[in-house]
Amino acid sequence: MKKWLLTVAVAASFGAQADEGMWQPHQLPAMADELKAKGLEIDAKSISKLTEFPMNAVISLGGCTASFVSPKGLVVTNHHCAYGAIQYNSTPEKNLLQDGFLAKTFADELPATPGSRVYVTEDVTNVTERIKGGLEGKMGSAFYQGVESQEKALVAECEKEDGYRCQVYSFHGGLEYYLVKQLEIRDVRLVYNPAASVGKYGGDVDNWMWPRHTGDFSFYRAYVSKAGKPADFSSDNVPYEPKSFLKVSAKGVSDGDFVMVAGYPGRTNRYRTANEVQNQFEWAYPEGKLLRERFIEIIKDTAPEGSDERIKYESQIAGLANYAKNFTSMIEFYGKSTMLADRKAREAELAAWIAKDSSREAKYGKTLAELDALIAKSKAHQERDMILSYIGSTTMLPTARSLYRLANEKQLPDMQREPGFQERDMTRLKASMERIDRRYAPSVDKAVLFDMLKRYAALPEEKRLPALDKAFGIDKKFNEAKLSKTLDKMYAKTELGKKDVRLAWMDKSVADFKASKDPFIQFAVAMYDTDMAEEKKEKELDGELMKVRPQYMDAIIAYNLEQGKPVYADANSSLRVTVGHVKGYSPKDGLVAVPFTSLEGIVQKDTGVDPFDAPKKELELIKQKQYGDFYVKAIDSVPVNFLSTLDTTGGNSGSPTLNGRAELVGLLFDGVYESIIGDWAYDDNINRSIQVDSRYMLWVMKYLDHADNLLAEMEIVK
Repeated sequence: MKKWLLTVAVAASFGAQADEGMWQPHQLPAMADELKAKGLEIDAKSISKLTEFPMNAVISLGGCTASFVSPKGLVVTNHHCAYGAIQYNSTPEKNLLQDGFLAKTFADELPATPGSRVYVTEDVTNVTERIKGGLEGKMGSAFYQGVESQEKALVAECEKEDGYRCQVYSFHGGLEYYLVKQLEIRDVRLVYNPAASVGKYGGDVDNWMWPRHTGDFSFYRAYVSKAGKPADFSSDNVPYEPKSFLKVSAKGVSDGDFVMVAGYPGRTNRYRTANEVQNQFEWAYPEGKLLRERFIEIIKDTAPEGSDERIKYESQIAGLANYAKNFTSMIEFYGKSTMLADRKAREAELAAWIAKDSSREAKYGKTLAELDALIAKSKAHQERDMILSYIGSTTMLPTARSLYRLANEKQLPDMQREPGFQERDMTRLKASMERIDRRYAPSVDKAVLFDMLKRYAALPEEKRLPALDKAFGIDKKFNEAKLSKTLDKMYAKTELGKKDVRLAWMDKSVADFKASKDPFIQFAVAMYDTDMAEEKKEKELDGELMKVRPQYMDAIIAYNLEQGKPVYADANSSLRVTVGHVKGYSPKDGLVAVPFTSLEGIVQKDTGVDPFDAPKKELELIKQKQYGDFYVKAIDSVPVNFLSTLDTTGGNSGSPTLNGRAELVGLLFDGVYESIIGDWAYDDNINRSIQVDSRYMLWVMKYLDHADNLLAEMEIVK
């Protein structure tokens, strides 16, 4: 569909909906009147200009969102987004996770996890014609390779300017493509994090729940060379000076106030077919939940709490637990909802609309049937594929495979290599090899791999991979004791647990790998032909889907346009803007959730035992009613967290929540339990995002942790 049609669709539908929609910045000027009516005070055009305030203050961390809040590159994000860096710098003797950390000077700031980045989006260009041009007659893997080749060429051209990272993003299932250019800041340092008893207060118990009392915030700083260019870590580097930064509001927001979020939401699935919905909720989520919970159980059973091994896996435990609870909610609300029936009805309506017009019938008549057939084909080995994906979440096997793949790819010219193994990717790959040291314990890795291989071995023989069976001695008479001994020998003999060894393998040849006696290297070599054959099949199928899904989305957009329904692309980790209001909700009959929690709620919840073990000093401050400048009469306290109708998902974590003047009034860090299903369908009655209130952040910094140096650095609006 032409870009002008999408703009018309936005203008026609925006006023008719509630606060649904994850909008691309270029769509916002068409909504100017509606945004103003909702409460936006700045010019809507400014939000569409990525090199101007406030958008150039909003940044990506590559999985989370953050923002600049000082002229000296100070970055604020969620505590859980900085969790990996906090963990990386923690030891049993100096546990920053447990005790918190504050750098009083620039010199005290700590290097974040290897590979940590700050990405500043500077340009987004529609490259649909450049990507698709000349590929009309190609199918399957030929089409896939054609798109990939065009993407690599565009990225290479974009990255000629030093210090930038570029990527092509697909929108509406491949209907449109945009090239995103980001400044890539490579020297990122940990500045401040409150103790886990503040930053993770409530832990997994409160995760996705309301009322909430979590101080989910931390600070980084971005550094560059003295010339102002991105550079690797060096003591000579200086704080980055952003073109703009966000002022932090000490006044905050009230019930009903307008708020907006700019951030990098990960994935939503609001245009998926009924068959995809049914498979995801009735098979994938239940199986994924089971495997994630088992993964956590193995780590906890293998690595005692407080040990160095457990500290290495705390970040992974948090991530696994977060999505296990997410999946639980998905399954629960799907069972009570009419989602599947609604999708089927939507497809029936779409089919009827197509059938009413001969030109539409000619264009879209076979699309849904073709899409469903391809989706069914992609699920043929889903049991095996899911187990293999969790095996891929261990450390030694994927490390060896990645290193051997690199050796093979380096035999090709750079532009012919697989994405992820080009010269532009070497810094990232090296960082991934370096950070293994603080995220890997052989005992845990072996225990998880053993469990997953047992599950794999239970699959019917025709669903398994012969090369993998051979590598681990899996046959009709599967022997657990034999597998256990095999793994014991592999972990005892491998040298890949050593950083210098891993880095050395990055420069070795295919012949070196084939001659190696390291058991994990031998495994990677033995699996390579199978891995490549499976990848070839995937690309063939992906290429077919890349031809059909855009046709499906084209039909949906045309239909929605005619019906006056909203038209926005599913989230895909690119920069989006959402708008909404501070608002409570009623999760069930007889219950009303107010939009703010207060300091007193922390005391009410506190048991003195993790995860409800607020610092004694904080509890004393609350009992003394030490509210300072952050007191709010409406709640007779200091607000801790608040609810909004903002349409968000994973990846939005750390996003600055802004008022109508684009001042920071909070950080988005979660959603309520009832809104998790919002990844698949937005409901204005129950979709609520949870923010940590800027007033609580400032209160903790001033009275609890005495981060006076950072408070002085920020511009605080009273």
